[in-house]
Amino acid sequence: MVRVPVPSLPSTLPAVEVVSSVRRGAPLVVLVAPGEAPEPDTADTTAGVRLLDGSPLPDEWLPAALATGKAGEVHPLRGTPRWLLGVGADTADSPAWRRVGAALVRAVNSDIGARDDAGERPPRSVQLELPADVAPECVAGMVLGACLGGYRHKVTEAAAAKTVRSLRLVVPEARLAEVEATVREATELARATALARDLANTPSNVKDPDWLARTIVRVTGDAPRLEVTVRDAEWLSEAGFGGVLAVGGGSASPPRLIEMRHRPRGASTHLLLVGKGITFDTGGISIKPAAGMHLMRTDMSGAAAVVGAMRAIARLRLGVKVTALLPAAENHVSGSAYRPGDVVTHYGGTTTEITNTDAEGRIVLADALAYGVRRFAPDVVVDVATLTGAMKVALGLRTGGVFASEDELAQRLCAAGNRVGEAWWQMPLLPAHQDAVTSEIADLRQCPPGPGGITAAMYLREFADGVPWAHLDIAGPARAEQPYDDVAPGGTGFAARTLVEFADSYVR
Repeated sequence: MVRVPVPSLPSTLPAVEVVSSVRRGAPLVVLVAPGEAPEPDTADTTAGVRLLDGSPLPDEWLPAALATGKAGEVHPLRGTPRWLLGVGADTADSPAWRRVGAALVRAVNSDIGARDDAGERPPRSVQLELPADVAPECVAGMVLGACLGGYRHKVTEAAAAKTVRSLRLVVPEARLAEVEATVREATELARATALARDLANTPSNVKDPDWLARTIVRVTGDAPRLEVTVRDAEWLSEAGFGGVLAVGGGSASPPRLIEMRHRPRGASTHLLLVGKGITFDTGGISIKPAAGMHLMRTDMSGAAAVVGAMRAIARLRLGVKVTALLPAAENHVSGSAYRPGDVVTHYGGTTTEITNTDAEGRIVLADALAYGVRRFAPDVVVDVATLTGAMKVALGLRTGGVFASEDELAQRLCAAGNRVGEAWWQMPLLPAHQDAVTSEIADLRQCPPGPGGITAAMYLREFADGVPWAHLDIAGPARAEQPYDDVAPGGTGFAARTLVEFADSYVR
């Protein structure tokens, strides 16, 4: 087999250091905000931007005529400081600080690349002084942006581009411990997102179910009290995972079930997370259009988000018991592929009439949900999947859909996402469509008529067995074509941070 030069996993992110004084020699970044507009017909080029304490820019920092101080604007200077970094008019807007951190790292990386190309020795560390009263959520936002804004996943034999290695945040001595704790938590959230991106972006000629399972074992080895068990196709057959076996039956790469368990001492709440792990999706016999099929390497973004979250949950030593199940399969076309009209028997005995082989995600999730509820008796179940194109139509490409059996659970998930910069919207489970989920020739129908995202969620609810349950449809925000905020094109790692914050909400 020809070796594919896939980047090493997990990605290395910039280190963030918290200190109490500015170090001489390291390039300095100064935070600015919009000021009053300059008077017409004057030579004042700095009145439109101010330091965060309200004072004007020093004359020696001219020229700064193009600086406005808006959030995410980076204005280069000659000498010291090296850059002016806008934080916007509302300096307490934590989402803006995430955009600010990402913009800074991208600008510094660009400068490093230009200096390296010119044969100069580029700086690899930068420092900035935070306002004395900066809110913890703003610090967290900046750290997330700085760690993730320069993310890059490229399959190449060429040497990796030089990038910023570290960011020094200068804060008053009295706030060192508080800010260090905030930075540590935000860094783990960033690592969770980056790992989810790494897994989603890996091309599918490398990433089959076996590779995914082995890689998860390797990249979570540094997480305390996190156990990983891999179940092979033989085990799946003996246990009755008819859904996973049906979806994976058309591929030469057999399916896997990856179990992850975080078991801290004294934990009273048990969460079950289930992530869709389709390592490539052709659509099967109900084959997809060719135009967008190359994106299906990211169809396991739900599983990727769960992996990143589980690693962070363990590394942060959260006092909540969490089990994760990742059904991994490749949905391919062959003589052994499952067909429209087939009836599949899931773990536990429920049967499903197959009407569209491209709706394979819910089929593998059904097995994992049924197994997880019966085997582990969790208090709460959350499944995560790039499940339906209907959700992209309903909510666009930056907002995930939340379906839940209880409003309180949906609200807890939405609030968790809001705190870590991921947007969610609660969707309804409409009783008028309940009868459509049933089949005439089996217990359930795979693709009921009606609104696609809603009926898919109602199908999955049948396998939660009455346990409080939520379904996160991330078909829209799991992928990006253009950079925005801290997001780079490709897999976004969406939902990883939400799941960590959601788990933490049970122990605060």
